[in-house]
Amino acid sequence: MKYYIISGEASGDLHGSNLIRQLHLQDLHADIRCWGGDLMEQAGATLVKHYRDLAFMGFAEVVANLPTIFKNIRFCKEDILAFQPDVLVLIDYPGFNLRMAEWAKKEGIKVVYYISPQVWAWKANRVKKMKQCIDLMLCILPFEKDYYRDKWNWDVEYVGHPLVEVIDQSMDHGPWTMDKNIIALLPGSRKQEISKKLPIMLEVAKSFPEYQFVVAQAPGLDNEFYAPFMAPYQNVSSVQNKTYDLLLKAKAALVTSGTATLETALFGVPEIVCYKGSNVSYQIAKRLIKIKYISLVNLIMDKLVVKELIQDELTTANLVKELGLLLTDESRKTELVNDYTHLKALLAAGGHASAQAAKKIVAMIS
Repeated sequence: MKYYIISGEASGDLHGSNLIRQLHLQDLHADIRCWGGDLMEQAGATLVKHYRDLAFMGFAEVVANLPTIFKNIRFCKEDILAFQPDVLVLIDYPGFNLRMAEWAKKEGIKVVYYISPQVWAWKANRVKKMKQCIDLMLCILPFEKDYYRDKWNWDVEYVGHPLVEVIDQSMDHGPWTMDKNIIALLPGSRKQEISKKLPIMLEVAKSFPEYQFVVAQAPGLDNEFYAPFMAPYQNVSSVQNKTYDLLLKAKAALVTSGTATLETALFGVPEIVCYKGSNVSYQIAKRLIKIKYISLVNLIMDKLVVKELIQDELTTANLVKELGLLLTDESRKTELVNDYTHLKALLAAGGHASAQAAKKIVAMIS
């Protein structure tokens, strides 16, 4: 069978790579073409376009890059028609992928969406069109199945969260070693968000000289980008392609909102969730997005498990205060451990996510 897979971000590249491996195991003749990253290519797919060329953060940034986005959409349609896949598999990245789903359905191509768009947060009206153009929706958050069924009368599949299997494998390898206690800094994957948040995170290092602050560099960004930010600090270093090794050793973490907050929790690391965007993008998002929390950990647990510092609240002083509490308050640590254990149980309930997803995709097109 022929599979065309589209992912537009680093997290999608990770989950796409595991899905590709499972598709090859379950379909020995699988021919897979993709938009994604190095991991998807290494897993056995032909890479058409890298997610580095697709990542635009925030409302203002998207508007500024609309000509490039429309050019990518045209090219993608042409490439899909030339490949003639048996199924189009879309991984998250809704701004681009929902357009492709609508178009593919009109072209008679079967559409699977793996990792649902977060329509429960904003733009819920998109579900009406999604029901029409998506043949199979595979969800990775436990509350999404009930959301679609109860609110939209749409039966979707919950396959479990793919991060559980990824992190379980990483924890089997054991931690690396450093000389000092470690605080992990996960400032994001895009230059725009890193430039906003990393300087604030790094200033915290001055208040904790007994700790080594280690920056997890994003895939595709080199040392030269990070060096100017880190230069003024004695107790700051960085790692490349070792984020999970870093989390295995970290005492605590300062983490940009997104998938990384969930990864950090699954490693059992106490964390503070950080978000700061351009003022224009934030003001628009504040009016459109209707959710109680910004981090996936808190959303899934439906309570404030990890502290969130958002926009004007994300200051060095607030980070110093909250990090101090994480490192010294034993009752808070115990409560976190219990919450993290419950979180993992919820996310593992669907089974081995990548294998389940591949099984359902292959069954649908066979």
